[in-house]
Amino acid sequence: MNLSKGRRKYQVLSKEHPARVYAEAVTKKKVSAPKYVIKQCRKFLKIANNRDKSYRLNEDKVELIDAFLELMIMPKGLKAGQSIKECLAGFQWLFIIAVLCTVYKDNPNKRRYETAILEICRKNGKTFLIGVLFILLLFTEPRFSRFYSVAPDGALSREVQTAIREIINCSPHLTDKFKIRRDDILCKPLESQFFPLNYSNSRLDGKLPNVFLADEVGALPNNYAVEAMRSGQLTILNKLGCIISTKYPTIDNPFEDEVQAAKNALDDIEGSDETIFSLLYEPDDKKRWMTNDKILQHGNPLALEVPEIMEDLLKKRAAAIAQPRKRENFVTKHCNIIYSGMGTETYIPVDRLQECRVDNIDWKGRHVWIGVDLSITTDNCSVAMVAEEDGEILAQVMIFYPEGRADEKYLEEGVNYREFEEAGYCMGCGDQTVDYKVIEDYVLELEEQYGVWIAGIAYDRYNAMSSAQKWEAAGYDTVIVRQHSDTLHPPTKLLKECVLNKNFQYIENPLLEINFQNARCTEDTNKNMYVNKKKSNGKVDGVVSLINAVYLLQQDVILDPADDWGAQSL
Repeated sequence: MNLSKGRRKYQVLSKEHPARVYAEAVTKKKVSAPKYVIKQCRKFLKIANNRDKSYRLNEDKVELIDAFLELMIMPKGLKAGQSIKECLAGFQWLFIIAVLCTVYKDNPNKRRYETAILEICRKNGKTFLIGVLFILLLFTEPRFSRFYSVAPDGALSREVQTAIREIINCSPHLTDKFKIRRDDILCKPLESQFFPLNYSNSRLDGKLPNVFLADEVGALPNNYAVEAMRSGQLTILNKLGCIISTKYPTIDNPFEDEVQAAKNALDDIEGSDETIFSLLYEPDDKKRWMTNDKILQHGNPLALEVPEIMEDLLKKRAAAIAQPRKRENFVTKHCNIIYSGMGTETYIPVDRLQECRVDNIDWKGRHVWIGVDLSITTDNCSVAMVAEEDGEILAQVMIFYPEGRADEKYLEEGVNYREFEEAGYCMGCGDQTVDYKVIEDYVLELEEQYGVWIAGIAYDRYNAMSSAQKWEAAGYDTVIVRQHSDTLHPPTKLLKECVLNKNFQYIENPLLEINFQNARCTEDTNKNMYVNKKKSNGKVDGVVSLINAVYLLQQDVILDPADDWGAQSL
């Protein structure tokens, strides 16, 4: 193949090329795809048609990749034995060509994309795709390049190693070019190496990756592994990090941060990162998973090209509808929707809570009720303020944490409290233990700060008696909330119904949303529900303080039985 330098420098990508064919089919709605995939395809086509001021496709690199893919053989599956060039799905072609061939017009030796994000459902060939990508890079990156994979555990990290090994062993033209060893894979012509790494919270620094893969990032406890890899790339010209994952039933995992950065770039938000390429296969409709086939199509692009996969998904959906305990796995892993609910003891699904989020609440002049949850001094505490207006509950929550344990709590919980504090969602006080005086003063200053009148303060007598006495001495009415199911059931039920019926408003607070995500409910023998701290999946202090505040509101507000909201509390 003649790959003379400079040839075809500004030619557009061939109309028959599979990457273009897929991108055009998506933008013309001939292939079902979610909105952010459509946006990425439009950006790709602009570059492929040479209409972008800053970027273009390197046609020589496109030809080189096509030639390499012809030499690779599909190791297994329905198309085993065929060349991978014939087997790649449209979205896989787009991912490879866009990531590896998009370069700067004023510096064609430098690739545009430094981060490649693939958000896609399980069993859509994502590990295989990265295996193909790594083989191409092992041949085309500079000599002595280093490639790494990280994942929540060593077995997952070695999945891409297995994919690479299988392709090499089935491709006669590649077999003698690689040396496959237990701990690494060596590309002999360039002496480049790939290493699968075991996960660690502190031992991934010191690597110098030209390219890295972070797999199942949604299951990582924090973003240390990804940032450690990125830190090692500072001196690399064409650095690349591949971030891939399905959804997980949490809103605070590292993958959600990566996805949000990708969405910002696709939305052209000022200050967003133009070096991110992403294919985000999360459905636009996140509710009608039982009946809307487009949800399966949006999350499973491979199923659009392999009918057997779609048939299997439809069977799994029918089973999830019939058996509630299968729903969380199906909706999360096969629909790419954050879901927790019927199959668990989740209190309130976090997506339903987020529908009640508002930017601001005017508290001035309102009667408010305060709920306090004072845990042991080494743990988090919380203060909630609620009011009622036209049958709706208005709420604001402040969480307090021991400031000296911020790093320890980040490793344990995966929550960056310092970052949340900068955004005003929580407050650090004390060193290794929470300083109750800070919390006591916070409550005492609420009236002046917000221009409200405090009708009462509800608290659990455990750990709060001393603080309650100080509030009483300042002239406030305090009420003990007995922490028993028969007492907690009415406010717990009322709060849940108000959220589900959108009769609830709260000021944006991701930390509170994490608390709701963690909260698990238990029912006693009389079917009384209450949030069980011991069974919850993490911190729930914000939820508990909110329920305490709603308990007090319920005691004081006269509810009209004819009013829908009043009827819900009965």
